[in-house]
Amino acid sequence: MSTAIVPGRFEGKTAVVTGAGSGIGKATTLRLLAEGATVVASDISAPRLEELAAEVGSDRLKTVAGDVAAPDTIEAILAAADGVVDALANNAGIMDAFLPVAELTDEMWDRVLGVNVTGPMRLTRAVLPGMIERGSGTIVNTASEAGIRASAAGTAYTASKHAVVGLTKSTAFFYGPKGIRTNAVAPGAVMTNIEAPFRSEYAAGRVGPIMQTTIPAPAQPEELAASITWLLSDDSSNVNGAILMSDGGWSAV
Repeated sequence: MSTAIVPGRFEGKTAVVTGAGSGIGKATTLRLLAEGATVVASDISAPRLEELAAEVGSDRLKTVAGDVAAPDTIEAILAAADGVVDALANNAGIMDAFLPVAELTDEMWDRVLGVNVTGPMRLTRAVLPGMIERGSGTIVNTASEAGIRASAAGTAYTASKHAVVGLTKSTAFFYGPKGIRTNAVAPGAVMTNIEAPFRSEYAAGRVGPIMQTTIPAPAQPEELAASITWLLSDDSSNVNGAILMSDGGWSAV
């Protein structure tokens, strides 16, 4: 696996990464820092952020612990960035235990949609005025294989990631003329600590055999970070409204 760092690519820029305490978010944070950015890293787990800060040891890393679906967390992120966000990676997300709609609770639906869709919408809404004023900015949302098919997760997660695709394309359409590019990366299986248990016997029988025969080997978080930082950078200057499948070819099956 080769994910070569591009020195200075984000020099002088401030980036926000959610879900930064582990997995794709942590790998993206580390890469942005290595490429010169000041990074506001947000995660629901304060201990994970403390470990990240200790590992990095840089004053260009600022951390905000909180629930990305909560308005006060959005406010704290903007405050940590001093109101200036050049690049936003909406990465935080949770799974749904593969529950089909007949077994889905209101609590699970609300929580998954809150974290996976409402949080990114609110954070995008919060950073857009500054980006519009400066005439530039990049936003990358973490979608999923489940954003293009129905056999990769339960109903809530599938609906949420389809919504992320719509949020991405709509934001790209409305604000592209303002100098703001919005894209999404759509991972397949990735080696992270996100919990994805089957809590539905029916779903396990329906989805399990399909996944066992179609999913490529899981990617490393650094591979997704490479895709995300490319989309956040000027290297992708002609890309807007794209859903970049970074799934090892799963979507081609």
